[in-house]
Amino acid sequence: MNLKMLSFNKNFPSVKFYFSPPSSASASAAKASVFALVKSEKKTTGMMMMMMIKKNLKSLSFELQKSRYVSSSKIPFLSLHTNPQNHNNKDIQVDAIYNIISNSTSSQNLKQSLKSTGVFLSNDLIDKVLKRVRFSHGNPLQALDFFNFTADRRGFYHSSYSLDTMLYILGRSRKFDHIWDVLIDIKRKDRNLITPRTLQVVLGRVAKVCSVRMTVESFWKFKRLVPVFDTSCFNALLRTLCQEKSMSDARNVYHHLKKGFRPNLQTFNILLSGWKSSEEAELFYEEMKELGVKPDIVTYNSLIDVFCKGRELEKAYGVVARMREEDILPDVITYTSIIGGLGLVGQPDKARDMLKEMKEHGCYPDVAAYNAVIRNYCIAKRLDAAYSLMAEMESKGMSPNATSYNLFFRVFSWSNDLRNSWDFYGRMMDAGCLPNTQSCMFLIKLFKRHEKVEMALQLWNDMVEKGFGSYILVSDVLLGMLCDMGKLVEAEKCFLQMVEKGHKPSNVSFRRIKVLMELANKHDAIRNLSEKMAIFGSSIRAPEGMDEKECSDPVPSL
Repeated sequence: MNLKMLSFNKNFPSVKFYFSPPSSASASAAKASVFALVKSEKKTTGMMMMMMIKKNLKSLSFELQKSRYVSSSKIPFLSLHTNPQNHNNKDIQVDAIYNIISNSTSSQNLKQSLKSTGVFLSNDLIDKVLKRVRFSHGNPLQALDFFNFTADRRGFYHSSYSLDTMLYILGRSRKFDHIWDVLIDIKRKDRNLITPRTLQVVLGRVAKVCSVRMTVESFWKFKRLVPVFDTSCFNALLRTLCQEKSMSDARNVYHHLKKGFRPNLQTFNILLSGWKSSEEAELFYEEMKELGVKPDIVTYNSLIDVFCKGRELEKAYGVVARMREEDILPDVITYTSIIGGLGLVGQPDKARDMLKEMKEHGCYPDVAAYNAVIRNYCIAKRLDAAYSLMAEMESKGMSPNATSYNLFFRVFSWSNDLRNSWDFYGRMMDAGCLPNTQSCMFLIKLFKRHEKVEMALQLWNDMVEKGFGSYILVSDVLLGMLCDMGKLVEAEKCFLQMVEKGHKPSNVSFRRIKVLMELANKHDAIRNLSEKMAIFGSSIRAPEGMDEKECSDPVPSL
């Protein structure tokens, strides 16, 4: 390929990066790979081959359009070229089955299409297909049709991974009635598939939109479903409350229910993590010692983390000394917490030196450790040093993740820097790192602030094509922006794309589009959108004996 090498000597002279502009040579090579694939897979069914050809041509199209993001921004960065992905036969099958699920028009159509492929639906293949549906934000009900079709085969049992993934997909769309139906069916077939991990998946989705009381009631409902209702299940509830509610909620539930279970090391490790007040963490640590539960590295790391977040670095160093006395060596998590604490007290350079100290003790920094140092420099508005660390990460074989990019997106959002945000987004995509919901929200809010419709639609189209980010959160901002600017055609298109993916647009967005359509006398379009919204109906059903009024829409925290 025709590679161009750029360097930015002004701010960061030692960093160079590469990118591959679209060329006729790359186009020819991509086309050749498609025909080579056809030749090598002659025995594959016609339907699967057509789908694979379509996928490769789509990849070719993306390669030729990569330059759409590139601007003249002079931010030193990493290598931008992406390595071509080699698809083995299993990948082809996953692509084929996923496309069948996505394009099916009914349960019957799905069954016929799956039977016509001749592909053996093994546990491994089903796991991979459901994983694709999850991370591509596929239609939950079509995925459920696939799950049920495979489960109905004589002598077949789903894996725990498939079950948990299916429940997550349904829970994300608030299809709680379907969740309980699936669990009841699984209980009849093989209740051993329902594990503490299953509890955490389901309770996590319930807790995200419902009250603590309803979450606890759902927890007790599992007593009739799991093989053994023990401390591991109790720990799943506590972890859910720590993650989705608050530490005080977890503390209160722990004290209320602990007599019915036997708290163990994992119980206290869960309760020690996440506290903002060191006093609360130290109380649980003392209770832990009174019960004769011996702390491990997870326990000590939790204490160090809470001390560092509270800017109590001397206490954190004291815990590290205690660890070494007990022959427990600090790990990368220990150092990452201390790096974060040093940043909070305004010592980003000392935090960077911690990376060297780690290596001297035989502990090598990972992406999270580098992100912690980068965060410190971003907070201090020392972006040159932050860019330098990004380059250092790649030079050591570590690829920046979505969190790495979000650190910069936050700074660009604070400074209202549209150009660098857009440039960073393009580089992120070209590097093969898909944005997460936080990335999308930083970007879409900035695009709305600057009234950049084309950029906003490009982000949305990438989300639809690549399957990243939250359609619900991003669509609220996007549709509001399009309505404000009178872009009714674009708003309607995005609305319908979201529905096709199986996600319900918010009632606020629907009402705004409806008002504009009424002003434009587009009554047929109003009727169409109303029918689409009616498909979703009520997606939350309270567990038995509970009032649905306790459920409410989650408040996003970015």
